Amino acid sequence: MKLSRTVPIERTTLSAATFERLITNVVHGTWKAGQQIPTERILCQQLGIARNSLREALKAMELIGMLESRVGEGTFVCPRSEFLSRPLLWAFTGTDHAELADLMEARALMEADLAGLAASRATPEELKRIEDTIHAMEHDIAGSEAVLESDMAFHLCVGQAAHNEVLANAAQLLRNLLKYWIHLKLMIGRIPAQALERHREIYQAIRGRNVQASRALMQEHLNETTTLITQLTASMTGSLQSNEKNLRAVTGSDRRRTLARTASKKVKDT
Repeated sequence: MKLSRTVPIERTTLSAATFERLITNVVHGTWKAGQQIPTERILCQQLGIARNSLREALKAMELIGMLESRVGEGTFVCPRSEFLSRPLLWAFTGTDHAELADLMEARALMEADLAGLAASRATPEELKRIEDTIHAMEHDIAGSEAVLESDMAFHLCVGQAAHNEVLANAAQLLRNLLKYWIHLKLMIGRIPAQALERHREIYQAIRGRNVQASRALMQEHLNETTTLITQLTASMTGSLQSNEKNLRAVTGSDRRRTLARTASKKVKDT
């Protein structure tokens, strides 16, 4: 595999030019999603740069979610829906509940539209892939395994079946930002089985080419998710506040005991 251009980079703009050249190969499709990029040795030869400069550029691309380094395998191009998800996640982490609610609302609106589009556009092969994610989730639940990946795969396949790449990538980006909360939701005892049942209902509506039912069922499913995550965040916030209050109370008690001991000592000394 070769770069789109193999002209050595001018050393006066080495760092910036290396980064830009590598990004060009991803954006223009020279390196496709899921594809392994050339080794560092080959890239250094093609670009005419030192390995340290190349590694800095590759690391920057990993930080913005364009590349993924896998130990023992190499470096691979991430799906476009992953681009910029990491810095966005860093920006989002620790923000207030209103922004979390906005993300969940946006996700529900997008995925309802995607489900409706999938009902009218899905190919037989795409319907089969959606069904396979349901079987995978059934297997995970039966084996008491984590269902996050099979749950996410269902929504990804529905998005792909909608044949609107912009909308599907936007929804996938939101799912990535919400992944931690989705994981917490799926750890609640009854929820995996409930989510599986909702997936079955949505799949049946999509397979039956019922656009309105597909939209409504997906909206209802994600509204339930929003309610659960809202309850989780409230519970976690309440627990944190309670712990802080207890810590202050303990600290206050310790301080009072210290003052009492000091006062007692002074009385004895007099």
